[in-house]
Amino acid sequence: MATSIKAGIVGGAGYAGGELLRLLLLHPNVELAFVQSRSQASKPVYATHPDLLGETEMLFSADAAIAVDVLFLCAGHGEAAKFLAENEVPAATKIIDLSQDFRWNENTTCDVVETGERSFVYGLPELQREQIQQAQHIANPGCFATGIQLALLPLAKQKLISADVHVSGITGSTGAGQSLSATSHFSWRTENISTYKVMEHQHLREIKRSLKSLQADSQPDIHFIPYRGPFARGIFITAYLQTDLTLEEAQALYKDYYKGHPFTLVTDQNPDLKQVVNTNKCVLYLQKQGNMLIITSLIDNLLKGAAGQAVQNMNLVFGLDETTGLKLKATTF
Repeated sequence: MATSIKAGIVGGAGYAGGELLRLLLLHPNVELAFVQSRSQASKPVYATHPDLLGETEMLFSADAAIAVDVLFLCAGHGEAAKFLAENEVPAATKIIDLSQDFRWNENTTCDVVETGERSFVYGLPELQREQIQQAQHIANPGCFATGIQLALLPLAKQKLISADVHVSGITGSTGAGQSLSATSHFSWRTENISTYKVMEHQHLREIKRSLKSLQADSQPDIHFIPYRGPFARGIFITAYLQTDLTLEEAQALYKDYYKGHPFTLVTDQNPDLKQVVNTNKCVLYLQKQGNMLIITSLIDNLLKGAAGQAVQNMNLVFGLDETTGLKLKATTF
């Protein structure tokens, strides 16, 4: 008999919550028990997420019926920790948090964040799949953090990051969440571009923590410039650093590291963002110019950068093939 997983979502009205809803409603092993949203309580799910019209008649609930096998926390940053402090979640319930509340704190070690009564394993499967498989609570990585780490993990694993890393990354407007701000209005965002949080993006903390777990004796700086892009979804990252590796050696290193990871693909052709939009893939492309290795890393910020990776982690926790429910086609055309 196929595994049946009873799931619930806290904070299902946002962009990531909507993507998670889509994935779980169509997942062959999941029964979605409830979707909580204080702002949309008693309204049909499809009224907030029109793409789900015909997929479900569920209503948003004001409260969370937390007696489930797995609880997804899609609330805003700070709200996940508040929810767990105010609600008694059964000890047997797995928790997968999509906020930044449990990704990092002063007590963080290479693979786990201790917080009160709970320990959260950092949920990047390409870094620590075995720990995730044994985890009770998972902190889903940030979107930029996912794309940048996947660009650098093979080098860090071999302790080959010996020079500063320079990174630029441009993200779609859905990365800013659903609440309106001056830089998320269509009239500002379209045909426009700007930087933000230059050299101080919050995801740098988890990136540096992960790299330190692989090469503790050498910690080069990461210089990261994020950009707001004039498109809805996707992240396009370019990272470069000095290395003595030839292009052929680097390609072999990356392909070997990711050969057992179904969603991270190393391509020999210069990729474009639409190859990954609407998928749980990360596509990597390597170039060498002089002594510089240039790594392009592409993900969908709402899927591999959020909801898709959360479902991938759920699959691992419950012993399913990690691709279950995630074989999605890119929206190239």
